[in-house]
Amino acid sequence: MRVSILKCRWHLLFLPIILTIAMILSGCDNKPTRSNSVKTLTQSQDFVFEPVVKGEPIVFPRDYGEHPEYLAEWWYLTANLKTETGKEIAVQWTLFRMATSDDDLTGWKTPQMYMAHAVITTKEKIWATERFARGGIGQAGVSLKPFRAWLDNWSWRAPTSNPFPGQLEFSDDDMLARLNIKQRGAIVLQGDKGYSQKHPLLGIASYYYSAPFLDLDGIIELDGKQYKVNGRGWFDREWSSSMLSAKQQGWDWFSIHLEDGSALMVSQLREKGQRPYFIGSRSWPDGKVVELDNNQIRMKPLHFLEVNGISFPLSWLIEVPSQGLRLQTNVVRRDQWLHFMFPYWEGPINVTGSQKGKGFMELTGYEEQ
Repeated sequence: MRVSILKCRWHLLFLPIILTIAMILSGCDNKPTRSNSVKTLTQSQDFVFEPVVKGEPIVFPRDYGEHPEYLAEWWYLTANLKTETGKEIAVQWTLFRMATSDDDLTGWKTPQMYMAHAVITTKEKIWATERFARGGIGQAGVSLKPFRAWLDNWSWRAPTSNPFPGQLEFSDDDMLARLNIKQRGAIVLQGDKGYSQKHPLLGIASYYYSAPFLDLDGIIELDGKQYKVNGRGWFDREWSSSMLSAKQQGWDWFSIHLEDGSALMVSQLREKGQRPYFIGSRSWPDGKVVELDNNQIRMKPLHFLEVNGISFPLSWLIEVPSQGLRLQTNVVRRDQWLHFMFPYWEGPINVTGSQKGKGFMELTGYEEQ
């Protein structure tokens, strides 16, 4: 079944990005403007995409691949790595697919647009870049048999339809990464068997699964200096046509590897004047998963930082009483605001409290406040 996307839908968050990408790829000479993701949540378009339906199963290897019948999706990898001398290096690589319409066209006329982000972080410096491409002409995409996710010469390849084991390669003027990725634990279907509700109103949701237990090793080169690295990674897959309501402002998301070997994902979706909507899970490599519902998670910002007039929380208290968790997060680098077309804060964190850990934090929607 196909349904009209109303003005409160998730695609509005990406609309300025989609239109700007289309201008860039069509050779428009106008200077692109940075998106304002909160205001765009109230805009409307007449595109028609597939809804996210509770009970629809996630199937592998099919759902490692693309879902062009939905408005947007991403393949999202983060990793906390160390060099042979103990230097910490964090990596984020994300491939986004976004549709400018629901037309089923191919080649140069395809409505599918792609954006990729590559970010490497040390305590001293951040290297960050983004790229754009049009789908349908071989410049970007995700294919199976075997698995390949790519944009230009940035690629994640695997010998089978499963992305694990696989190899991620990307480079820019002053950074390069060649990383081997192995899965050592089970896939986690977030929410209700992969149906991840984002608002009390049923239908504001995504299909969402994670691979929280990844081992990575390989080579990273920064400013001409090469490092051998290894460590833990986290992979997220999400696709939807309606992920935020009109009143929701953005989200604060955490992925954490705890010292007892478990993995914690928590996120709050903010709504002005209302209690945030919480989602989360705690999982273990053997396949045990505890879903954390809206009433089990507490998140409190402890410290704010202002950058270019934008105030956002860098330190958090996260509590999950049912799991005996009381955690404080602290960032590795304060200045991790990514000045991409769709700006957001993303970077590695350290965790103390009832358990120690390491992970990543993502903050969106603060550019409007």
